[in-house]
Amino acid sequence: MSIFTNSPNTAKKDTPSFAGDTPATPVRETPAVADFSPSQVAPPRPVAASSPQPDAKESLIAADLTIEGKIQGSGHVRIAGKFKGDVDVQGNLRIENGAKLNGGVKAKQVVVAGELEGNIDSASKVELLDSAVLVGDVKTGTLIVNAGSKIRGHVECGWDDKSTKSGKASESDAAS
Repeated sequence: MSIFTNSPNTAKKDTPSFAGDTPATPVRETPAVADFSPSQVAPPRPVAASSPQPDAKESLIAADLTIEGKIQGSGHVRIAGKFKGDVDVQGNLRIENGAKLNGGVKAKQVVVAGELEGNIDSASKVELLDSAVLVGDVKTGTLIVNAGSKIRGHVECGWDDKSTKSGKASESDAAS
């Protein structure tokens, strides 16, 4: 029997029927329209008062990089390679194990697992992990020093600017 016949009866008999496999889908006359009105947008997430920058971006200096310059900004910085220069960020700084930073640091929180040769100024919290090596002065609100870490320098811990200034004023008054 030939597949190519003009008779409708034989064509239906020879061709397999797929009508039972999938239901016919209706053809849509008009295209769908997306509505992006402000009423459909989800409300913003509430921000916790204890962390003013929960979504702050983190910049990374990878382990195989050596960079010289200055880092300044509002986000977080993680150094896994080598950096020579000052770091001044409003976020946090982390120096990974095996990394080295030669320069001054101003950051909200500083975690050192590698090497830092430079001063840490006005950080609210500094943590030296067991593999940390710090050569420089530290001025911080809270200092955490893990066993095994090494530090060489002058440390001012737990003093805020007001008590430091008033303490110096009272010392100079007593000397007069």
